Amino acid sequence: MRNCFLKRFLQISSSSRFLNSSRRNKVSAPFIDKEDETAESLRENPGFSYGLNWGLAGKGVIVKDKAFQNLKSSELLAKGATIAETLSGLPLHVRGTLGGNSTISKAQYSKLLKQVTTHISSISNIFVHDGAIGLSPESDAKVRVISDSPSAILSLSSVLWETPTRAVSHDSCPLTVYTATSISTAVEDIIGLGAQGNNGFIAADIERSSLILCGKAFADINGTKLALTALSEPVIFARGGLPLSARLLVSCNSVVLLFAPENAIRSYSDLLVSADAGVVLFPQGVAPLFQTKKLGGINPYRIPSAVILATSDSSGTIPSISKLSPGQVAYHFLAGYQNGEFVPAYAKGSSSIGVLDLAKTLLSKLKQYQVPTFLVNVDGGVKNITGKDLVKLVTSEKVAPFRLKGGDLQRKYNAFLSYKFQDIPEEFSF
Repeated sequence: MRNCFLKRFLQISSSSRFLNSSRRNKVSAPFIDKEDETAESLRENPGFSYGLNWGLAGKGVIVKDKAFQNLKSSELLAKGATIAETLSGLPLHVRGTLGGNSTISKAQYSKLLKQVTTHISSISNIFVHDGAIGLSPESDAKVRVISDSPSAILSLSSVLWETPTRAVSHDSCPLTVYTATSISTAVEDIIGLGAQGNNGFIAADIERSSLILCGKAFADINGTKLALTALSEPVIFARGGLPLSARLLVSCNSVVLLFAPENAIRSYSDLLVSADAGVVLFPQGVAPLFQTKKLGGINPYRIPSAVILATSDSSGTIPSISKLSPGQVAYHFLAGYQNGEFVPAYAKGSSSIGVLDLAKTLLSKLKQYQVPTFLVNVDGGVKNITGKDLVKLVTSEKVAPFRLKGGDLQRKYNAFLSYKFQDIPEEFSF
């Protein structure tokens, strides 16, 4: 079977009459030196590359006619791309997260992947885009998008960071995103998912490091980012980066790492680098998971000058602002207390990394970098302040250490954490 597959690929490749129109400073496919064709040959034969075709074949996609790689926005528009209307709330199926109930089985995902790769292989012109999640060459997650539509590439290229030449093809565990915009809606019934609506659905498999966007799902940017976050977390973490459900506030020379509930974020929009929750902390600095226009150039921000955990407590038990030790940060990060409810690690959904592992690593990083850390009660006298006001608060030398104003909140914290997690380190403290 495998020999027949490769034979079919070689037959198609040898009969094709075009070359890859790869953009400068983009990546190449593995094993085949042919993808290093000269710029002149690429210009003369746009749409074909033995190396790229071989790399796509390794992902189950056989190029029927042409494959265009890393086209600029203007080139995608010339190929018929249109700016899609933004969608939200499409069905999202993620297999392999911790603590989450998978709504798609391994067998279903395998069957779906076969349907999608067969569909893309039947399309005359396919489009490929290479990028990255995170902004550190050492600890980011490389991504290759394979699509039957230039419109999907146009949309997703604004999400991913640019990546250097050959980075994706030479990466040990790149993520693969398949977008099948014109696949039949009958695929839902074929794999046994049932009706998924008229606009398509999103399916991801952590084990396979792959994401499938069916129909118009590529236009659901928030859902796509959630799936990409889940896929990239284990890769980034294994490479020494720390993926966190946090945001960045930047003012002059101050870079603040902020953990906060969604309802508090609007107040800090004046200094937010991105409204999306998702950053990577790594030895060289910190950066958003996904591309944002507010980050000039391609360099990450330096190590944060402060870390803020925002909590919500309208009872008056938690002070408006207080200073925390690294051990207290890990404890409150693990709890994520918000007015009677606990949101571990401030994460909206299930993670593919253990929350306790994230807390332990955060503790280690804070001690290593000696970053000042604070707990801010957004329901305790610091309501409706701007991001600039928040930065001023934490740079003040008058902030007192954390101390409750009575009540039994500490008992509630302890009860929740002892039930939720086993073997919490002694260094974690309320």
